[in-house]
Amino acid sequence: MKKGLVILAMLVIVSVLIVFSQGHKYIGDTKCKMCHIKQYKSWAETKHAKAWDALKPEEQKKEECIQCHVTGYKETEELLKNVQCEACHGPGSDYKDIKIMKDKEKAIAAGLIIPNEETCKKCHNKKSPFFKEFNFEEAKKKGVHELKSN
Repeated sequence: MKKGLVILAMLVIVSVLIVFSQGHKYIGDTKCKMCHIKQYKSWAETKHAKAWDALKPEEQKKEECIQCHVTGYKETEELLKNVQCEACHGPGSDYKDIKIMKDKEKAIAAGLIIPNEETCKKCHNKKSPFFKEFNFEEAKKKGVHELKSN
């Protein structure tokens, strides 16, 4: 009996460690949209929101294309098509809670990324067959969504 409880306790501990070691999870743009509707609507009009459809059917099968035209490639079970919120801001599972989002430091500690030039250059680089020189300052002027919160 005692041996059984020890084994059960070890299984529980291992399970908890696995869950916590997996890091932040992607939740998808529909969850972000619930609180950030203004940003979502603005983003929906951008090329990022249509990134998947910009690929030809044969390109939708190529890893080198997919990795920049979806969000969380190889990190999610579900294919999150397009360059969604979390592609730039990081997986939102741990910072989505309103109590955390209201405190920028807590949100960053929980995985929120404040995008910068390096964030963009993960995809906007010379690996792309259609690469055009990327100018971060010009890209910021065009914007990807409204920068003010709801």
